[in-house]
Amino acid sequence: MLIEQIRSDLNDATRARDAATQLTLRSIIAAIQEAQVAGDEAIQLDDDGILAVLKAQAKRRVDAAEAFEAGGAVERGAAERAEKLIIEKYLPAALSESDVAAIVERVMTDNGFTEKSDMGNAMKAVNAEVAGRADGRIVAAMVKSRLA
Repeated sequence: MLIEQIRSDLNDATRARDAATQLTLRSIIAAIQEAQVAGDEAIQLDDDGILAVLKAQAKRRVDAAEAFEAGGAVERGAAERAEKLIIEKYLPAALSESDVAAIVERVMTDNGFTEKSDMGNAMKAVNAEVAGRADGRIVAAMVKSRLA
């Protein structure tokens, strides 16, 4: 399971005295544990659930980095981006922009989405194809430009 790999990597980072990796992996493990007890009853997350937590953590790092950089804290923004790179090691490979553009084009053509009112249905169809392997903002921008 993915959680065992993360814990093993944490042990390796501890032995190597890699503070940045240790901090990131500990926060990931804490987020996973929090997600497991967040509902009415505790559950054990499978790899898909853990991937969802990892994606959310990666997105948080991007948002935090942008906020820090906008506020002039460039070093802290860089640290957040470094944490995101550590998290990305556990995520499936991201699609390139050209791959996403090809998927958007194919889905839009196959389903006949042409009007702005089709945005919700188009996003649902494209996201089913992309399956979390691309930034949602990029996908939304491509779909929106295609519907304009």
